[in-house]
Amino acid sequence: MQAFVYTARPARVVFGAGALQHLGREIDLLGARRALVLSTPEQAAAARQVAERLGDRAAGIFAQAVMHVPIETAREARAEAARLGADCAVAIGGGSTIGLGKAIALDSGLPILAIPTTYAGSEMTPIYGLTEGGLKKTGRDGRVLPKTVIYDPELTLTLPLALTVTSALNAIAHAAEGLYAHDGNPITALMAEEGLRATAAALPRLCDDPRNLEARGDALYGAWLCGSVLGAVAMGLHHKLCHTLGGTFNLPHAEVHTVILPHALAYNAAHAPAAMERIARALKGEHAGAAVFDLARRHGAPTALRDLGMPAEGLDRAADLAVSTPYPNPRPLERRAIRDLLQRAFDGTRPDR
Repeated sequence: MQAFVYTARPARVVFGAGALQHLGREIDLLGARRALVLSTPEQAAAARQVAERLGDRAAGIFAQAVMHVPIETAREARAEAARLGADCAVAIGGGSTIGLGKAIALDSGLPILAIPTTYAGSEMTPIYGLTEGGLKKTGRDGRVLPKTVIYDPELTLTLPLALTVTSALNAIAHAAEGLYAHDGNPITALMAEEGLRATAAALPRLCDDPRNLEARGDALYGAWLCGSVLGAVAMGLHHKLCHTLGGTFNLPHAEVHTVILPHALAYNAAHAPAAMERIARALKGEHAGAAVFDLARRHGAPTALRDLGMPAEGLDRAADLAVSTPYPNPRPLERRAIRDLLQRAFDGTRPDR
């Protein structure tokens, strides 16, 4: 048995259909009295419903979360929380909203209660990201880990099918990279493989019926596990490329993960064979990268960066940024090979491993 270190992240999870009914109780358990409710502009109605449910425990609503958490938005939200005297933040939505909550917590220490409505997994991690001057910077800080997470599959029933698929593939990326993380361990590997299996198995059922509540629950369960892996171990080339492409070129987060993952796995395949075997097994494919690509294509997800608005002239800059600072990855970072990876992702070429 290998020697390893595993650190459990202290978070309370309330899971199940209708779990949102416990929101008031969970706010009380945090010892909070004035909650600032966060959302994107598109989910402002959901934020209002949360605020109504909280009643006089709602300090106000800040419905201006956007992708990649621009520093300007973070500062505005922090100022609003201070102005309203909020003593916690309730983030309802996906990674953009939960990321905004983390930006508030990073500066103020306010506890976060997260209510995910996608499969991004950010709610289970102490990882934050802020974009400033066209560059997205990430970090880890225990203060930003949500204290409580309410997983209610009923809140995902209206998630559009296209976003359902790409969000699920975003979750799969966390588990896939976790399986070859330099600080991985048997516990995170178990969570990763089960998260991959559960998330992938839910997709065909959701494509048949997007309102299949049981399948929505399975996808949310898988995303919980995948997000837990993301929060426990270091990520490699795939996540670095996605943060670079998203922050620098303002590309959609989940879609970028969907397109890049098959090629990042192919890049690392020869240097992490045991991880690739587990990924392929969980996805019922022969090769990890090809299995992810086929999963995306089979369910109508994008497979080419150019279809996401990536400019061809930006590929060289993306490759330069990807190798500009060292980070752990199974295969050494080779600028020319990464540039080739990006070209294949731009063209939407199916990897052969």
